[in-house]
Amino acid sequence: MTHAQAQSAGSESNEIIVTANKREENLNKVGLTITAITADALTERKVSSVEDIANTVPGLSFSPSATNTPILTLRGVGFNEYSLGVYPAVTVYIDQAPLVFPALTSHSAFDLQRVEVLKGPQGTLFGQNSTGGAINYIAARPTDTFEVGGDISYSRFNMIEGNAHISGPITEGLNGRLALTGANSDGWQRSSRHGGTNGAQSYIAGRMLLDWDNGSPLRLQLNVNGWRDKSEPQAQQVIAIHEGVTTDGTKPPETAPAVNDPLRNTYSPVYTPGATSAQLSYPFGKLDARTADWSTLRLDPNTATVQLPGGASDPTTAGYTNFTPRANRRMWQAFLRADLDVTDDITITSLTSYVNYKQRQVIDNDGMELVGYDFDKADGTIKSFNQELRIGNSGNNPIRWLVGTNYEDSRTFEDLVIRYIANGNYSPANFYINASGDRLRQKIRNYAFFGSLEYDVTPQLTLKASARYTNSRIRARNASYSYENGNLAPLFNILGGLSGLPFDPITNDQSYTLNSLQLDVDLPSGLTIFSPIQTGNLGLGVPGIPFVAQLKEDNVSWRVGVDYKATPDILLYANVSRGYKAGSFPTAAAASYSSLLPVTQEKVTSYEAGIKASMADGLIQFNAAGFYMDYRDKQVRGKLFDLIFGTIDLLVNVPKSRIMGAEAELTLRPADGLTLTGAVTYLDTKIQKYTGYDIFGGLDNPDYVPGGNNVEDLSGNPLPYTPKWSGVINGDYKFSALGGRPFIGVTMKFRSKQDAAIGGGVTTLPDGPRYRVHPGVGKHPYVIDAYATVDARAGFEAEDGSWRVMIWGKNIFDKYYWTAVVPSSDSSARLTGKPATYGVTVGFKM
Repeated sequence: MTHAQAQSAGSESNEIIVTANKREENLNKVGLTITAITADALTERKVSSVEDIANTVPGLSFSPSATNTPILTLRGVGFNEYSLGVYPAVTVYIDQAPLVFPALTSHSAFDLQRVEVLKGPQGTLFGQNSTGGAINYIAARPTDTFEVGGDISYSRFNMIEGNAHISGPITEGLNGRLALTGANSDGWQRSSRHGGTNGAQSYIAGRMLLDWDNGSPLRLQLNVNGWRDKSEPQAQQVIAIHEGVTTDGTKPPETAPAVNDPLRNTYSPVYTPGATSAQLSYPFGKLDARTADWSTLRLDPNTATVQLPGGASDPTTAGYTNFTPRANRRMWQAFLRADLDVTDDITITSLTSYVNYKQRQVIDNDGMELVGYDFDKADGTIKSFNQELRIGNSGNNPIRWLVGTNYEDSRTFEDLVIRYIANGNYSPANFYINASGDRLRQKIRNYAFFGSLEYDVTPQLTLKASARYTNSRIRARNASYSYENGNLAPLFNILGGLSGLPFDPITNDQSYTLNSLQLDVDLPSGLTIFSPIQTGNLGLGVPGIPFVAQLKEDNVSWRVGVDYKATPDILLYANVSRGYKAGSFPTAAAASYSSLLPVTQEKVTSYEAGIKASMADGLIQFNAAGFYMDYRDKQVRGKLFDLIFGTIDLLVNVPKSRIMGAEAELTLRPADGLTLTGAVTYLDTKIQKYTGYDIFGGLDNPDYVPGGNNVEDLSGNPLPYTPKWSGVINGDYKFSALGGRPFIGVTMKFRSKQDAAIGGGVTTLPDGPRYRVHPGVGKHPYVIDAYATVDARAGFEAEDGSWRVMIWGKNIFDKYYWTAVVPSSDSSARLTGKPATYGVTVGFKM
């Protein structure tokens, strides 16, 4: 029995069908590393999100981000970038239709047949950008007999969840299915300062499927799905405050905040030079899963009607702005698949999909009640069209082939405004700047040609090869701006004067042309800039003039491999593959043009060998694989030291890294109805070549000199979000009694410690004038400690499966753990995992 089947308690079949090669095949016959999670397992384990899936699959890590954009890392390959319009390294599909950008994946894991997780580069058949792997949701299909079912759950924090579906024939040859899911709850986080709650959930999602097959050579499948989510963005938990320093290691007096300044909304213990963590009562609360802080109503200098000399706002004329975290996100997708049998053995398939997404968000990004680094606006849209056309033969031939082409046209827009009132930048030296905005528009065009060939040399030996050529073009327009009283214009007028160039604030309708341009830095390969970038004695590009650029790239992804059936129940396989992930532009309120430059494409070459062995008539299933990956130009969000603003973000390529590891899965069925499963992944990652700024831009370096060449050799560090060990142990027991089928199940998930950023394991924050560190954090705040959580469930279902009652719990021992560490301008904060949740579910099916 396979690992996938083991996750479906009580499954009696030894066969799971997957579509990893874009044709239906037995999981045990496919020479790739795949984890498939069945519908029963998804239901019983309460798996309803991509985060839940990551917690179920060893080697797959989920990390939330500052802007509510999920980040996935598989086998150490991921892109820890929160901009809305960036491609992930782990791509998500629903019935092979791409959910191109991470924000689109939030509410698709419902009413599914199964989930397939394909590990390693998947660039040949599943498209570009899948350098880490691919996750494919397989929706439950319409039935040819009438069926209706659903369930409702009530759990901690007054969470009410519901699922329902209706399926059956509509007319002859046409079947339909309608599925709905939704949830509503109270907030699970509580403030340590103002007593409020946060984290309430409120969303609804639906999917309509139509399958048309009247026996003719043409078959059609239509999938229309969408969701709306008004859940509150998770608040962060501040763990450290780090401040700008002068060359002698003290805080510059001109940037020290005034005590109890009504506009800064701050308190003297936070920034008093020389104070230690033990002397601080604010803003640090207790370190547990539920405690966090966030801004609410705050006096806002941008609302002041009177400006004082030097850029300050008259607090008596300022009003309040609501910085309370909130979100309103919605997505809909339409997807049409057409299959035309041109012969009994050859089929042409067309896949056409369109996605439309919109978000409006306000996010607290510093974990404090103060407005130290809040996103007053995190809005955006995505419109993406994708067309694939392919032709191939069936899987019943000794030679199996597939050729096709793919086209993508995506438009993304993101509008991000950062507010920093209780911050060192809000000072006389910087004209009391308090708002930085950035609007990034991208027009993305990709086309590709791909092919796959498998040849059975003998009944035991199969040779495999596949390749894809991809041509990518991204046109970007990045415009920085400020609010009326944000005060960036006066500051950059001065900077422009120093460089001999004026500052020119933008408007929505302005455009610029360029006759000639000379830059003083090397540009990424394939990048063409079409708008003027101001340069001068400072070597800075002054925000205010749109940065208009085009990034063109192409590549050839490929895979070659061999499968050997040692026996009918034992498959040995080996693959060598190469995958690419396209470059992207950042959403960043920049002080220099270098912060607006894109990362270029990354490349992963993977060497893998594995075994799939079914023994004892399917009562034992053992799968294992070992792999080595050569990782070039890995894309990361790095750091840059700016003369005015200190450490700021930018995108960078890490020239050379390597990943090696192994995976193993064991499933046992020692007794009727009892299934035991264990799965583990070992990763050893290492940066082999990279010189850059670490997390704090050198502020933890005793030899740090502001404005100097403070880059560090970060070679030897592990890649972020790559725990050495991760695994899942699961047990399910189902038996017949009392006229039905009682069942019980327990799942333990574990992760070893991991760095949340490059250099996190070596970065220390000594307490003193330059830092305020929570006493419980230790010396390495950018290390996510090892943790293990336990889920449990027990219930009773009717013998015919017509109804079910289940009580369940997640993280039943209330383990405190965190999933990400987020840096802002003057502070660092954690995003924690959820505390213990428990509830009851009642379901039916007719």
